[in-house]
Amino acid sequence: MNTANLQLEGLLLAVAALFAELKQKGALDANEIEAALDRAAQGASDCTTELSEANAEAVRFPIRFLREAFRQTEGRLDYRSLASAVGRARDAGPAR
Repeated sequence: MNTANLQLEGLLLAVAALFAELKQKGALDANEIEAALDRAAQGASDCTTELSEANAEAVRFPIRFLREAFRQTEGRLDYRSLASAVGRARDAGPAR
């Protein structure tokens, strides 16, 4: 596996854990975190207009991953299970 992919896995898990801490400590509420992810998704949509669909999906994946991790209410963050959930959701229909 590409080392950069492993680094991104770690980064995504770290950001997901930070979101959980920000919510738990009351620094941001769930709506504010969802709004931040919505802004990120809009920015990703704006920058993917000239990319292939596969590359556009690659840009959107981290945002979808963080959204899924944020919605997980308890337990340890597991990259594989979260990534699988993102894939299943994408296959099921339009993503938010």
